[in-house]
Amino acid sequence: MTTPPPRRPRPVWLRALLWPFQWLLALLILFEEWGWEPLRRVFARLARWPGFRQIDALIRRLPPYAALAMLALPAAALLPIKLGALWLIHQGHAALGLALIVAAKLVGTAFVAHLFSLTQPALMQLPWFARLYGRWTGWKEQLLAQVRASWPWRAGRVLKRQLRQRWTRWTRP
Repeated sequence: MTTPPPRRPRPVWLRALLWPFQWLLALLILFEEWGWEPLRRVFARLARWPGFRQIDALIRRLPPYAALAMLALPAAALLPIKLGALWLIHQGHAALGLALIVAAKLVGTAFVAHLFSLTQPALMQLPWFARLYGRWTGWKEQLLAQVRASWPWRAGRVLKRQLRQRWTRWTRP
């Protein structure tokens, strides 16, 4: 297998045009990263209940393309809820609609994280999926490294540490 030729750097105007989109995408990815593991653990606890254990076992045994279809279920199931939230916003209930969208996002992320942990071995049997997943994780890690090296991120970490120290001193008996 030959390696592809190195890519030419993007022109400055294109980098400037893409910069806001990269940061918006980075924020979305950070939310997913922040929520993925804790929310997956919540669903994993639920999955220990007797009825759910059998369902998890069935999902683990799915063939690769059935596992791929299984990952589409949360998006399909939550679409009517998100459309209902948009309707609520249109009817003047913006806070309720926004709360419903946030709740759907949290539940959807938790469910997808749990499903992905169950189906990942089957999905990695698909050569194209394994290749795309490797590219995605590499690109995501590179983007997150840029965000974590940025001044706002570092300043936020310092502020968080200072606030935590103050809180600890204030609540200490």
